[in-house]
This record gives sequence, C-alpha cells and structure tokens, in this order.
Amino acid sequence: MRTTTTMRHVGTLAALLLAGTATGAHAQFSGDPASGGGDAPSAGAPAGSETGRSGKREGRRTERRVDVSPYLEVGQVLTADLKNGGDVLTYSTVAAGVDAAIVTRRAELAATLRYEHQFGWGRQGDTDVISGLARGRYELTRGLNLEGGALATRTRADGQGADSGLFIGDASNVANLYSLYAGPTFARRIGGLDVGAGYRFGYTKVDVDEPAILGPGSQPQDIFDSSTNHIAWASVGARPGDLPFGWQLSGGYEREDASQLDQKFEGKYARADVTMPIGPTVALLGGVGYEDIEIGQRDPVLDTNGVPVRDASGRFVTDKSQPRRLSFDTDGLIWDAGVMWQPSRRTSLTARVGRRYGDTIYTGSFSYRADHATSIQIGVYDGLSSLGRGLSGGLAALPTQFDPTRNPIGGTINPCVFGQEGGGCLNNQLGNATSAQYRSRGVQATLSSRFGGWAYGIGLGYDQRKLLVPQLSPIANLNGIKDESYYLFLSAGRQLDVDSDLSLSGYVNYFDNGAPNASDVQSAGLSAAYSRRFWRGLTGTAAASLNAYDQEGFDSQLIGSALVGLRYNF
Repeated sequence: MRTTTTMRHVGTLAALLLAGTATGAHAQFSGDPASGGGDAPSAGAPAGSETGRSGKREGRRTERRVDVSPYLEVGQVLTADLKNGGDVLTYSTVAAGVDAAIVTRRAELAATLRYEHQFGWGRQGDTDVISGLARGRYELTRGLNLEGGALATRTRADGQGADSGLFIGDASNVANLYSLYAGPTFARRIGGLDVGAGYRFGYTKVDVDEPAILGPGSQPQDIFDSSTNHIAWASVGARPGDLPFGWQLSGGYEREDASQLDQKFEGKYARADVTMPIGPTVALLGGVGYEDIEIGQRDPVLDTNGVPVRDASGRFVTDKSQPRRLSFDTDGLIWDAGVMWQPSRRTSLTARVGRRYGDTIYTGSFSYRADHATSIQIGVYDGLSSLGRGLSGGLAALPTQFDPTRNPIGGTINPCVFGQEGGGCLNNQLGNATSAQYRSRGVQATLSSRFGGWAYGIGLGYDQRKLLVPQLSPIANLNGIKDESYYLFLSAGRQLDVDSDLSLSGYVNYFDNGAPNASDVQSAGLSAAYSRRFWRGLTGTAAASLNAYDQEGFDSQLIGSALVGLRYNF
C-alpha cells in the first residue's frame, strides 16, 4: 500500500511539472514576475496544465455567471495641498462606463472600462480620461484557447519628474498609456505527449500632453511612444513512465519594433529540459539550450552644440540617416538547474539558478492556496524587458477573474488586482514610461483572501531596471543606469448591509533613481469610499483620500481630496 501511494504521488508530481507546456515556454524572454520569471518550460505552474484547467472548468460549470453592468456617474471633487497652503482645486466629473464579470463553460472575462470628462473650475482645465482593464479567455475547442487583455491608465512619463500620485487634470509628467495583447494558446496531451504552442501580439501606445518638470541638474530620459511585439512558442514533452524522468523540447521567437529611436528587439531560443522525480513531492529540474538576442536603436538628432533634440512631448527626435547601433547582443549556450517541491495541489515551490545574458541568474516561484478564498503567490524574476513587452506579459499573467478597483478620487485603475484565482500587480511595468530597453530583476508577492466579511488583497515587490543603450550613442551616459523601485499596495472592502458597502486602499512607493544628479522619490496614500444604494440602480458615494509626496528639488506635498457623487447602474 505504501509503495502504491508513493508512486501515485510521484506520478501526480510529474504530471503537474510537465503538463504546463504552453504557459511556461513563452516566459523564456520575459523579465516580469507574472510571466514566470524566465522559469524553464517544464516548470510551468500547475494551473497551466490541461488537467488543472479541466478541473477548474468543472467547478465553474456550477457557478455560471454573466454580470454586465453599464453605468452613468456624476461627481464633485475638491483637492487641496494641506502642507504648503497651496491651491484648492475643484472640478466636476461626468462619467460613463461598464463593469463585467463573465464565467461560462467556455468563456471567462473580467473587465472595467470608463470614460470621464472633468469640468475644471477656475485655473483647473477640462480633461478627458479613458481608463480600463480587461482580461479574458475563450475556449475554441478542447485545449485551444483564445486569450486577450487590455489596459488604459495614467502613469508617470519620466521617473525623475514630479509625481503627486493623483494624476488629476493636465499636470506635467503625466502619460496616458494604452496597451493590449491577444493570441491563441494550445495545451493538450496527444498520444502520450504533452504538446503546447502559442502566439501573442501586443501593442502599446503612450501620449504625453506636457513634458516632465525635473529637478536641478538632472537629465530626462527618453519617453516611450509606441511599439508592437510578437511572440511565438512551441513545446513537446513526455512524463516519467517508460523513462524514469520526464523530458521536454521547446523553442520560441520574439520581436518588438518601437517607433521611438527606431528600436528593435529580436530573440530566439531552443532548449531541452529534464525533470527527475526523487521522491513523492520533490523533483530535480535541469535544462540546456541556445539563445540569440539582439537589441538595437538609432541615434537621436543633435543640434549645433551636440545636444540631442527633443520634440514638444520631450521625446528624442530619431536620426533616420544613422545606422541602428546594438545596445545588447548575446548568443550561445544557456543552462539552468533547480528543484521543485509540490507537497499537494495547493502548494508549489520552484527555485532555479542558471547562466543567461552572460551572467548568473536566479529565478523562482511559490504558490499556496490555503482554501477557496485565500491565495499567496511569490515570483523571483530576471530577464530582458521593455515597457511594451513588459505590459503584454504582465496583462497575460493576470487572472481572468478579479475584482477591479479604482482610485475613488481620480478614477484611475489601481496597479494591483485580486480575485479567488489569485492576484497580480503591474507596478514594475508602470513605474515610468521610459523608452529604453532594460534588464529587469526583482521579486513580487501577492496575497488575496476573504475573512470576517472582508475581501482584501496585498501586493508588494522590488524591481531593478538596468538601462540598455548603445555605448557609442550620443546618449550613452544612460547605459547601465540602475533604477530601483519598492512598492506596497493594499485594498480591502466589505458589504456593510444589503444597500451599502465600504472600500479602503493604500499604497507606499519608493523610487531610487540611478541617474546622475537625480533625486529619489517617495510617495504614499490612503483612501476610503462609502457607497449606499438609494433606489433601484441609484447609488450615492462619498470618498476621501490623503496623498503624500516627497522629492529633493521639489516642494513636498500632502494633498487632501474629497468626492461626493451619484451613480446609476442600468
């Protein structure tokens, strides 16, 4: 009996290790935590397996839900600088939007979309704001899914510029960011083999109305404009059975073309991985392969003094007469080795060390699902990324069921989302809208749960970006700059009674600026919103927030804000 039980555990572990072919292979290029941090394909999360997804779908058949709620909203907002006796700004808002949560046998979708017009009073000008977040999956046939996601939000244009954390009105250093991705994924067991494949197209665009105001002596970075990216991958493998170990062969190709400085990223890889169970819950992992990655860009136009020319949005003007210079170039052998511990379907730990990019890399992941409502996820990542590719990967890794939350004052999407299937944060991608490619390393952790009537989530992490710029470029002084960011986000909410609810959120951000003469940025905020239904779909809302900001070279700020509004859900 003991031998039979042990072999069953080993078989289960091996199946979970090797069934996630489609979800793991595309993570090879990504340096983002939600993408798996560059873990080898055979270390794909159990949720990515055909077996795991089938089990989830069985549960979802009993909880079919289609909830699409369009709404109209009006409000009045007041903000004031409480520390410096600064301006008191007021504006009125009119908004239209829709929230959706769909779960059927073949489809899953979580989405929130909102258009808002702000009518400024006095010196506050009128502003239009579009914000939204969507993530969905549709099962075309067994094992073949069509997936997609989209984001519209506001972020900092330049990491060295001022930041109040509110993004209200047409302030400087505010970038309107739009990103989307879509593509098919395939994961299925065919003739004793685990087969996976996929393709993803991504597009990202940034609009800047007014360039950043910088501190004395600091040099602005270039601001992202737009890019398209493509990634394709495929894998095939077998679980332990005829052989005492599992194996997998995989390969992929990725390309990004960015309009700013005519940037180009191109990478391809092929590798073989082996999984060796050494106990009922432990397996050794190893992989070896080949990769070839090139990143290049053109020089900016120079004026008569040799200074790069910028346009009205603060972007470098591309010199198309110059050839593209390489900012990163590597090809050759890659390898990694590690261990995976999976004592149950609820708990999984993976740790790896390897050699890539001419350097030693460390990656890993941990997931724990205590019950149906509590999920903990931790990812350690190391890879090459950019604003466009990072957002495509970050969106693709968000859960398809989450509770979208917004800043109750500004209406913008919060950087972290949480749901019963886990959570995800886009903080490291949204730190600033730099156009530079970079090496990204860090760690991110999320916790989502329900307790005592409260639904709450916590996201925290650390991210380091090392900028990659051609050494012979006129802006070569940006090459090798390391920017570091630390972030914490919390949200909580509960229904007080049948007609009212309360939501709370808070954040702390610290940006350690690596550029010469640039100062670090610290910001924090708290907000609370109370909503009560008066009649049918008519709801009243009262909200308040405090946001603190401090950066050398700028006046520190403590901004208090309040909102009262009405919303009608159709």
